[in-house]
Amino acid sequence: MQRMLPNVLQPSTTDHVPVLADEVRALLALEPGHTLIDATFGAGGHASLLALDLKGKGKVIAIDRDPTVRPYFERFRRTAGVPSRFLRGDFAIVLNQLAENGVKADAILLDLGVSSMQLDRPERGFSYANDAPLDMRMDPSADTSARELVNEADERELERIFRRYGEERFARPIARAIARRRRQRPFERTGDLVETIKAAIPAPARFGEGHPAKRVFQALRIAVNEELDALEEALPAASEMLRPGGRVAVISFHSLEDRIVKHWFREAARGCTCPPDFPVCVCGHEPELRVLTPRAVRPTAREAALNPRSASARLRAAQKVE
Repeated sequence: MQRMLPNVLQPSTTDHVPVLADEVRALLALEPGHTLIDATFGAGGHASLLALDLKGKGKVIAIDRDPTVRPYFERFRRTAGVPSRFLRGDFAIVLNQLAENGVKADAILLDLGVSSMQLDRPERGFSYANDAPLDMRMDPSADTSARELVNEADERELERIFRRYGEERFARPIARAIARRRRQRPFERTGDLVETIKAAIPAPARFGEGHPAKRVFQALRIAVNEELDALEEALPAASEMLRPGGRVAVISFHSLEDRIVKHWFREAARGCTCPPDFPVCVCGHEPELRVLTPRAVRPTAREAALNPRSASARLRAAQKVE
């Protein structure tokens, strides 16, 4: 029987609207007594909804590298009705530490998007829409900010970052313009960088799809926070931690992340890896996961209209083979 879930896509005055919330809830299929790990807790939107299915029995482990998350977790802890703990740190590092210590879970969620509390605070420097200090660190104590990267990386490295992480077709002229501008004075603010990007690309491209600085800002954020490396390290740890029948769900927001998740799930779901002409299997390889989403789940038109930040979200999930 298909579970009927309450629809959460209502206008809200809360800090954060969880993306693909009903779909995540259905795919993770939590039950009383289960252990949930929300590896990217943020403002706790997903965790608050998922905790309802525990019905007061179970456990929630929240992970986030951003220290400003703590008040949101404390609010969640007071209202969730289940034992909860918060672990601050990079989710890849924390998940690997938990796996090494034998911690098991029934559901693990990774929401790879930048949280609203980061985007909506100009001083964090994530947004190209506000003039702010050039930062972009999810963990403010991390050594390298976007300011250091933009001012110190050589021109070829900047071009590589923009091309690889932002899929920016004007990566070369933008990197060249940044190198030329910083020789006069270093970049300090997002507004300076936005103006340099606009001046470096052909005029028709400035009025194309999306903001002209969108891809460069995405690339810098990924590089500063080492997001793709963290994802590649986190997925094996998450799979190791799952109990038989347990589930992992990942929400990504651009093709690079989604490609990593798609390929990793596919490889983890493979059985025998012997060449096709072998008469019998000698590798002994067995599937580790079962893919629950043959295609990425996307937001409905209604959700995208109510929450425009959800428009690029893709959700994939897999289940631990018993």
